[in-house]
Amino acid sequence: MDTPAPPTADPVAPLAITMGDAAGIGPEIVAEVFRRRPTWSSRCVVVGDVAVMRRAVRVTGGGLPIAVLDGPAEARQVPPRCLPLWPALTLPSLPAFGQVSAAAGRAAAEAVTIAAQAALAGEVAGLVTAPLHKGALAAAGIDVPGHTELLQALAARHRGLTPAQLPVRMMLSNAELRTVLVSIHVSLRAAIEAVTASAVWETLRITHEHFTGLLGWPSCRIAVAGLNPHAGEGGLFGREEIDAIAPAVARARAAGWDVSGPHPPDTVFMRARAGEFDVVIAMYHDQGLIPVKYLGLAHGVNTTLGLPFVRTSPDHGTAFDLAGQGRADPSSLMAAVQAAWAALRQPVA
Repeated sequence: MDTPAPPTADPVAPLAITMGDAAGIGPEIVAEVFRRRPTWSSRCVVVGDVAVMRRAVRVTGGGLPIAVLDGPAEARQVPPRCLPLWPALTLPSLPAFGQVSAAAGRAAAEAVTIAAQAALAGEVAGLVTAPLHKGALAAAGIDVPGHTELLQALAARHRGLTPAQLPVRMMLSNAELRTVLVSIHVSLRAAIEAVTASAVWETLRITHEHFTGLLGWPSCRIAVAGLNPHAGEGGLFGREEIDAIAPAVARARAAGWDVSGPHPPDTVFMRARAGEFDVVIAMYHDQGLIPVKYLGLAHGVNTTLGLPFVRTSPDHGTAFDLAGQGRADPSSLMAAVQAAWAALRQPVA
């Protein structure tokens, strides 16, 4: 899918890359990124534990020096072919690979918190987050289902708001398709109840502002998927399209935005992939993510829209079954780094 090229700008601060869950593949793919992209050493800083990252370097073949930094500002002086590490946290011991660990979950969340606070303070340009494990977060007593909600809560607190007052949305994308979700990690029953005119409108607003504001596109062709089969077939299969989705679309069109729908959800993603639309608004998690993930996880990127800083992540989880074997593919993480630079209008290496 063709995208308008973002304008370039001189980088002013490094990207923060969080290590992810230490029992999963996160630290390994982070290490492998710097092995495959040696010139990125001075443009990024890894937020994590020294022992965890040393183990990741060994697992992925060694030969990658770790430059231990006192803070993000030192990243610009890191030479090529090094892993720039800001050791802002320390695990009491190395967790076993492939096992849910409360300590690993707590450390992963701490890395995200530290990186987000650095972004809010302007010390890093944005965040790229390696995968968390939701079970490990729960074991650590951290009451959020994932990165998106954690970052939303941190950003809202920084601004003196409640999370509800700082709405965010998840966008999953690859070279062929982009989709933004109205709801994220909730039950299907709750997701259906979340399809309201205000929620669809908020999703449209956040999406439009991301592309035409942050990315600087002159316009963005947004397609809105229906909730029901055949987009409700005029109310025959449900009224959500009539009562909630269509009013939000009409409001967006009245604002002058290039928005259409509701479209039948079984064909709208195919039409977007063919180039008819730039992004699809999906009504719930699986409706939007199955089409993107079906096209492959290797280069998929998860972007959080609506935060006061750029945040991207790879389109996969902790892969406990692969952890410790040195076989994890870093392609999605590399794509996430490049997507973050594009959003920041910085040169994409």
